[in-house]
Amino acid sequence: MDDSNYDEFGNYIGPELASSSEEEEEEEEREVSGFQYNGGQRETEATMDVEEDDEEEASSDEYEARQPPMAMVRRVDALQQQSQIVLHEDKKYYPDAEEVFGPGVEALVQEEDTQPLSEPIIAPVKVRKFQVSEEDEMPETAYSKEFMVDLLGYPAMTRNLVFAGHLHHGKTTLVDLLVASTHTWPEWDKMAPIATPTTKMPKPNDKAFGYTDVHQLERLRGIGLKAMPISMVAQDVKGKSYVLNIMDAPGHANFIDEAIASMRLADGLVLVVDAVEGVMATTERTISAAVREGLAITLVVSKVDRLIMELKLPPADAYYKLKLTIEEVNNAIAACPAADPSMRVSPELGNVCFASASFGWCFSLESFACKYVEQWDMPVQPRDLAKRLWGDIYYHPERRTFLRKRAQDVKEAKRSFVRFVLEPLYKIFAHVAGEDEPELRPVLESLGINLRKADYALDVRSLLRKTLCQFFGPPTGFVGMCVGHVKSPLDNAIQKTERLYTGSMDSATALAMRSCDADGPLVISAVKQYPSSDASAFYVLGRIFSGTLNSGQSVRVLGEGFMPGDDEDMALATVSDTWIHCSRYKVPVSGLSAGSWVLMGGVDSSIGKTATIVDTRTPEDDLAVVRPLHFPTSSVMKIAVEPVVPIELPKMLSGLRKIGKTYPLAQTRVEESGEHVLLGTGELYLDCIMHDL
Repeated sequence: MDDSNYDEFGNYIGPELASSSEEEEEEEEREVSGFQYNGGQRETEATMDVEEDDEEEASSDEYEARQPPMAMVRRVDALQQQSQIVLHEDKKYYPDAEEVFGPGVEALVQEEDTQPLSEPIIAPVKVRKFQVSEEDEMPETAYSKEFMVDLLGYPAMTRNLVFAGHLHHGKTTLVDLLVASTHTWPEWDKMAPIATPTTKMPKPNDKAFGYTDVHQLERLRGIGLKAMPISMVAQDVKGKSYVLNIMDAPGHANFIDEAIASMRLADGLVLVVDAVEGVMATTERTISAAVREGLAITLVVSKVDRLIMELKLPPADAYYKLKLTIEEVNNAIAACPAADPSMRVSPELGNVCFASASFGWCFSLESFACKYVEQWDMPVQPRDLAKRLWGDIYYHPERRTFLRKRAQDVKEAKRSFVRFVLEPLYKIFAHVAGEDEPELRPVLESLGINLRKADYALDVRSLLRKTLCQFFGPPTGFVGMCVGHVKSPLDNAIQKTERLYTGSMDSATALAMRSCDADGPLVISAVKQYPSSDASAFYVLGRIFSGTLNSGQSVRVLGEGFMPGDDEDMALATVSDTWIHCSRYKVPVSGLSAGSWVLMGGVDSSIGKTATIVDTRTPEDDLAVVRPLHFPTSSVMKIAVEPVVPIELPKMLSGLRKIGKTYPLAQTRVEESGEHVLLGTGELYLDCIMHDL
């Protein structure tokens, strides 16, 4: 046993370890010996490389001696380029984006940490104009704006109408026809007729369609979302002028609240029904609401051209299809509890029109009879002839008389409507669609239709529109139907007041409302609010039941919950401006009187959904409100909303208050959890709310 491995107490400590200085000396010795060996090897390799280089230089000198001088210069330049020093930032390891994708492609290179995550790499296009507007330059009209304002001073010459019906049944297109007949609208004249839009419009800013579809969403989706008013002067069959205040209501089931609000302003309903589809779900709900409001019902059977061009029905079958559609409407009216037999619609009564608004024509039996009377100089009144153009009435060509029963000696006797209305219409369609200019021109000129040579080169649909527009002329038959079967604000004032006014019928205010007195106390029922172009303010649309409203006038705004003797839901305001709302433009006026629709500015701050506006001079004991709107449905779908940045909560709450002004059935609620909930009638309804929000 080696005693050096143990200490004095007998514990094992192992052999003695070398010091660090000794280890360093050994490592240096190994490095020196290795360097000497490697150095000798490198010297040998360097000597061999020098010999090889000398041989290569000798061969290259011989090769260069045989080359021409210019080749040697190019070789020298190439060698210089290869031997140049390239900086790191100038080195090219990968091809450029232009070399990969082509010169016409824009490439964006996003470096790290140069843009916050909240900002997208490619920002979406911001739409700064959400409405189609013509306020900068009002369109030219067939009448002067001053004449329309003066005519509104005579309630007997005014008709307040609401256009309602099912989705895509042609309500807005019918309004377009009326606008095209009274306004200078070059875009509509140049545009070819289009079918029912089922996809997004390619050009939402195109002004050639949907005069009352002013919102960007309406034009993108191809459907109406807001009820829009428009006022115009139109003439009936006799050439007498009337003011038509029209509300174009949406047809989607989610927006039935817009139709209900429109009916509060109107005296009559123009029910638009597709000739092919007939009565649909929204049609029945619209009829029920109109009967409940006590409105006069008139019918427009639209898209009659589909029977000819799509279904290709013969004239006799087309008559039965039109008759079935009218019977469906009458059955829907009769099914309402408060229906009256006088509400029945029928062509011989004069409260039914037939139209194809996309092709530019609309007629009643009386207006069609006027064409026969004027063309053949018949000694008969158009109204008497119109009564014989519908139903089981046949024409005897030999006796030249109308018969209630088909004559036995005439085997091919046809109904008068088929012979005098449908067959001429079918022949015009057939001639225009099947003949060229040399054969077509004499036929059209015999009917008094004179087209330019360039018109004959148009496509069939455009040529049909120009032909039928000249053949039927302006829609005087439709105006005559509205004048004859819808009461004026003066004649309907008693019924409207008794249904809507909550105050005493013996008060001075109620008596003025019952007589539609322009000199009586001011009473306005405000039911709709429209945002300005920049959404910074709201304009209030209402109907004047009595009195006269002037710009700068001080008024009392009574909310829905106002009670006599309680001033909590009452506010004072000053009417800053008054206009006549015409969808794409507004006509400024100094004031309007009873029976008119007025758009007011400066009174929206205290109005939630609806309100009653009265004069400040009215005694407080006589103050009463017009009944709030009653909807046949309720908001059943809800979504929770919260701001992306919590600090913007006040801004979101302000937006929610504005949403409640423009959507009658929109509701806002704060749950127990603290989240804000929006309630609407359906998915599309909430989607539009979120877009506006």
